[in-house]
Amino acid sequence: MFTGIVQAIGKVESLRAGPGGSKRLTVKTDFDVAAMPLGSSMAVNGACLTLVDRRKGHPSSFQADLGRETLACTTLGDLGPGHRVHLEPALRLSDMLGGHLVSGHVDGVGMVEKARKQGDMFELQVACPPDIAPFLFKKGSIAIDGVSLTINDVQAHSFEVLLIPHTVSVTLLGELRPGGKVNLEADMIAKHISRYVEKMHVK
Repeated sequence: MFTGIVQAIGKVESLRAGPGGSKRLTVKTDFDVAAMPLGSSMAVNGACLTLVDRRKGHPSSFQADLGRETLACTTLGDLGPGHRVHLEPALRLSDMLGGHLVSGHVDGVGMVEKARKQGDMFELQVACPPDIAPFLFKKGSIAIDGVSLTINDVQAHSFEVLLIPHTVSVTLLGELRPGGKVNLEADMIAKHISRYVEKMHVK
């Protein structure tokens, strides 16, 4: 479980082919991964991954395996050496919940339609897959590449968010441009309620 509050920016060292269609991702970071035991969870651009190896030092690095499902449902398979990524370790029960509850299970990939400055703010309009659209609503929550954001407006197949200067300064979202792809995770509470109501209607 995560909060959508980015803790660090990492840089991809490599993405190598593994057995059975998997890939092994290596990320360099100033975050202290040496304090995290193997098997710990780390969200990379919003996708929950398991640390399978790590290297101490400053900077340190970690490795995680990407299965076929992760490669099919996220943008992680497009990463290459030098790409920067958002990092967030798993939430502890004692941590402050500054964003919203994020599972790290990406629902699908969206495409940036508009990216523009609005004064000292930065506005994004993102087209989303049809199966995610029902869970989006004005003032609701959405995670874009692992960043917890509030939805400002919703159209039939897209939504808008407005990034405050702090978010632009500590994330990579201000670098997005039209045509860019992003990982999307809809609010889990909205998904659970929708599923419950759907079951009730079936009865």
